Amino acid sequence: MSQQIPITKTDKGFIENPDFITRLTQGDEAAFKTLVNDYKDRVYNTCLGFLKNPHDAEDVAQEVFIQVYDSIGDFREEAELSTWIYRIAVTKSLELQRYRKRKKRSGFFQALNAMFNEPDEAEDESGFMHPGLALENKERGKVLFREIDKLTEKQRVAFTLHKVEGLSYKEVAKVMELKLPAVESLIHRAKQNLQKGLASYYQQNEID
Repeated sequence: MSQQIPITKTDKGFIENPDFITRLTQGDEAAFKTLVNDYKDRVYNTCLGFLKNPHDAEDVAQEVFIQVYDSIGDFREEAELSTWIYRIAVTKSLELQRYRKRKKRSGFFQALNAMFNEPDEAEDESGFMHPGLALENKERGKVLFREIDKLTEKQRVAFTLHKVEGLSYKEVAKVMELKLPAVESLIHRAKQNLQKGLASYYQQNEID
């Protein structure tokens, strides 16, 4: 039976205890279960913010923890565990997004989908609402995420991590492995592009 160890958390609730991380690198299953319980909602919400499909987000979240388990031995303890896990979640989500886009552009797959009359599961955003956003209604949420998808990949990552997941600029910079001014610039440009994209929607749906 694994000996219990005290767990130190940051002000945002992230586990960063060196002894706990040592247990993880030693393959301690109890420590890994604690890690999953502590991070599962954050990882799922991060994946959902990029993929906008609960089923895809669940699948990718599982892949994230599998990679964490398989590669925890490569984790550099001078880094932050939360940053490392967020980076894996973002990478996995973007990989699936890129795959979906390649698949969508392929005439062969489009023809197959038409023949079998099977809707693309990744396109099904009906009823989608991300728990990280307090929006007045689902329609506005769908419009916002549609516009976020039009951003460049780096802008989309920076904006989603900061505005949707609530990470600070400094935390986003660590996840993206960029300097702080670069992240500030990305988020500023993302906001400008979103304002342009959403302007017509709010003009057409202005509430008196």
